[in-house]
Amino acid sequence: MLRMTSIRYELIATCPHTGARRGRIHSPNGVIETPCFMPVGTQGTVKTIGSEDLEALGFQLILSNTYHLSLRPGSDLVERLGGLHKFMSWKGAILTDSGGYQVMSLAHMRKISDEGVSFKSHLDGSEHFLTPERSIQIQGELGVDISMALDVCPPYPCTREEAAEAMRLTHLWAPRNIAAKREHQAVFGIVQGGVHEDLRRESAAFISDQPFDGYAVGGVSVGEPTEMQYPVVKFTAPLLPVDKPRYLMGVGHPQDILHAVGCGIDMFDCVLPTRMARHHALYTLNGRVNVMGKKWAEFDGPVDEGSVFPATERYSAAYMRHLFKAGEPLAGRLATLHNLAFYARLMQEIREAIETQSWPDRSLRQRLAVPIHAETLSKVARSFSANAAKESVEVGRVLPTTAKGDGLGI
Repeated sequence: MLRMTSIRYELIATCPHTGARRGRIHSPNGVIETPCFMPVGTQGTVKTIGSEDLEALGFQLILSNTYHLSLRPGSDLVERLGGLHKFMSWKGAILTDSGGYQVMSLAHMRKISDEGVSFKSHLDGSEHFLTPERSIQIQGELGVDISMALDVCPPYPCTREEAAEAMRLTHLWAPRNIAAKREHQAVFGIVQGGVHEDLRRESAAFISDQPFDGYAVGGVSVGEPTEMQYPVVKFTAPLLPVDKPRYLMGVGHPQDILHAVGCGIDMFDCVLPTRMARHHALYTLNGRVNVMGKKWAEFDGPVDEGSVFPATERYSAAYMRHLFKAGEPLAGRLATLHNLAFYARLMQEIREAIETQSWPDRSLRQRLAVPIHAETLSKVARSFSANAAKESVEVGRVLPTTAKGDGLGI
């Protein structure tokens, strides 16, 4: 017998010309306005900032990670201390990744079977066995609002056979994830299939037929070039149920968010704004700025007048450059606050544009390449348009590229 869900999706408005949706997710720990971006707090913290900072910035949902928290400090300890919300003193909602992506990235330290994944901890080499049931159990112990189903995320590049096998295991495990959840525990299913249209269609049909509480597009932003990522998202998103949240996992470049929102995606997460902040890169309406550049050495003002936020408005570009040069911890904190404020405002502008029917009615390619109605969206689209995708690229095409970021998602 199916248990009651603890979340509910409310569709508020849609764009009549694109797939863009404005909605709300009602969770046990508050309402989440969508489309939304989730800062990544892999180990129960968004690096360099506290829960009070995230609340001040207006974030309503953050992402944490099953793999890392199960190894340290342990989900049983977190449960004894009142759950992850209390543990990290966070008043909003929490989504946890299943840990599957991190485990799959440990290629030389894990073995996959129909039952689950055996792996060795990257911390101390201890042996563990992660099954769908165990992943859902850990997330239940953490007490999060949204749990992700354990799946198999194929790397890029991979053969069609490897993508098909990852999809087979993901489908095999899907009912087990659902059966293992606690009462009122919400679980999202994940669509796989690599860059192959027929596999994506098959996976979307199977996963959508399972009684999940939301649906995610997985296996993108794992190293494939943008011109391959965009067609996969555009093709897959409309295949997902309209009455449940749609989540694009691991995607967070501003241009990619704009594209995916137009395809009907509601939720995003990525380490990009926080990781880039620690490498002295600031997001602005005029593109990404490296504050270590010599031009900022004596610049007594913000890096961009249009990207001034309350959290950092009192600090000049010259001062932030000095902090980075001196190796001061405050540098990473200020840059992180700046970047997350930029993302918070970007998502707010997107929501307002959809709700007021000012989301542009041009074709997708035109929308990403030329100014659009909302001023903020217009500037973002122009500044990042150099990386805009060519929609005509065939979904199944395979191009060589390098992986993005580190496999452990920190």
